[in-house]
Amino acid sequence: MGKSSRKWTQNPLTRWMSLMGVTIIVVMVFIAYSPAIHGGFIWDDEEYVSKNELLTAPDGLKRIWFSTDSPSQYFPLVYTSFRIEHAIWGLETTGYHVTNIVLHILNALLVWLILRRLSIKGAWLAAAIFALHPVHVESVAWITERKNVLSTFFYLLTVLSWMRFREKSDWKFYGLALLTCLLALFAKTTACTIPVALLLVSWIRRERIGRREFALVVPFVAFGIGAGLVSIWWEHNKQGTTGEMFNFTVAERILIAGRALWFYLTKLIWPSKLAFSYPRWKIDPSEPVQYLWPAACAATALALWRFRQTVGRGPISAVVFFAAALGPMLGFFSLFTFRYTFVADHYQYIASVGPIALIAAGLARLGERVSVRETVRYVLPGLILAALSLLTWKQAHAYIDLEHLWRDTIAKNSSSWMAYNNLASLLNEQGRYDEALELSTEALRLNPDSWTGQATMGHVLVHLGRHEESLPHFERAIKLRPDWADAYFDYGVALQNLGRTDEAIKQYGKAVGIKSDFLNARLNLGVALADKGRYDEAISEFRKVLDVRPDLGVVHRNIAMALYYKGSYAEAWREVHLAEQKGDTPNIELLQALAAKMPDPGMAE
Repeated sequence: MGKSSRKWTQNPLTRWMSLMGVTIIVVMVFIAYSPAIHGGFIWDDEEYVSKNELLTAPDGLKRIWFSTDSPSQYFPLVYTSFRIEHAIWGLETTGYHVTNIVLHILNALLVWLILRRLSIKGAWLAAAIFALHPVHVESVAWITERKNVLSTFFYLLTVLSWMRFREKSDWKFYGLALLTCLLALFAKTTACTIPVALLLVSWIRRERIGRREFALVVPFVAFGIGAGLVSIWWEHNKQGTTGEMFNFTVAERILIAGRALWFYLTKLIWPSKLAFSYPRWKIDPSEPVQYLWPAACAATALALWRFRQTVGRGPISAVVFFAAALGPMLGFFSLFTFRYTFVADHYQYIASVGPIALIAAGLARLGERVSVRETVRYVLPGLILAALSLLTWKQAHAYIDLEHLWRDTIAKNSSSWMAYNNLASLLNEQGRYDEALELSTEALRLNPDSWTGQATMGHVLVHLGRHEESLPHFERAIKLRPDWADAYFDYGVALQNLGRTDEAIKQYGKAVGIKSDFLNARLNLGVALADKGRYDEAISEFRKVLDVRPDLGVVHRNIAMALYYKGSYAEAWREVHLAEQKGDTPNIELLQALAAKMPDPGMAE
């Protein structure tokens, strides 16, 4: 391999062709993803970026790495990258999108480099297919999936470093592989499958794999197990993957995994009707036909092993890598997204390299054997890449904004209660209440046991002025999810709108009891307490808000009003001044009332 590398460096024609190959991939990817470059924030992007206080808090970087405050999962490298970008271009989404696209291009080029070093035929074509395949749009066009493209970047660097180590026995490359493995895991813990990739690479190259080689892989395995355990704990304790919806038997998990493997392979070969959320399969171990999927997987594995001498190491490695890289996402471990679906396009981002390399190698070999070589070698791959580019460009339009995303999802998956519910919530925020009511009704028809769906219906009814009708929906949401602070808060708002302040106070109290840093709930609790004349309690709640957000001038104004009604006019004046210093608009009526009680504000100094 070393000789071929030096020859490539010295050959101007080869160097020029490689430069052209890189240029073609870069240009085609940017064209294909052009609809999404200026796209806005979509689902989860608020949690990860636009409303993630860890990106702006003075102690945010420390909390990203050394606390459980991060949203979703423990992805410290991802949140660190977002924090850096937030400091550079704030909430301008173009920068985040371009970063994802650049990482995707780098991943495609690394795929090319690795396959070429493995002497896999059609290496450039495989890289181009990887770069332009529409199944990867979800990973690239969705800002939240930075974790996917960033983790894969370090995943591939780990494989490349391992290859260099095995070639030269240079320990600095082994150390580099360990470092990049850790970085891959810090971006996304599904990189725990790296040890499988390392052993497969050595196997393909017919390198010796004995006790020493297994010992060298042990640290990577340890890293992966550690990261995996963190993810399992996080999903169970922070994401709430508990309850009947996630309690699958061993047989059910096998059925999910078997069907998922064929689903992903099908989408790679025929990328039709790619959707942000696919229908959630009904898994029933009592139905014999459902065992056909895992049976087909077992038959394929046995056939590959039986005919391994004929098939060769390449196809076997491609299949093993595909299954192994998908392993963490196949249902053996519960994921929060299983509420909606068992599969997602972004789950197979790195895994797709296996089948894609196999397909590209097959096309390259076909071009060497048929009589009309030029047609097969250039025209057919060109048509494939053009078709993939067009499909990617079309799919990227779905990621322009939330409304496009949810309408595209509904068009392709009419059973997605999640899409109906989220679109209803979006339109409700936009003031399109009648449309929101229709969509929310459909969401509850599809899934009446969705606590988010019940809450959304309650919100819509509140905005329509139908407060009394909203109450059963908030009550139902609380019954379905008793630990959901937002539901208690929403219920409290509806009760307060109806003048049932004492009941609202109880609900706000439950909300802050579950989530102590729920600032809106504390604010509303303070206001409700003040309305009932419980001024000292109200002021206490307002002070707790200021402990977290001392910059909120409006809270000082609320304290000033409570102090005024309490008769503490000098203290009220001080709070008014603090409110003004923090940019709050003076309350004219309060100022006039205070002036009447205490004409000389200087006495408050």
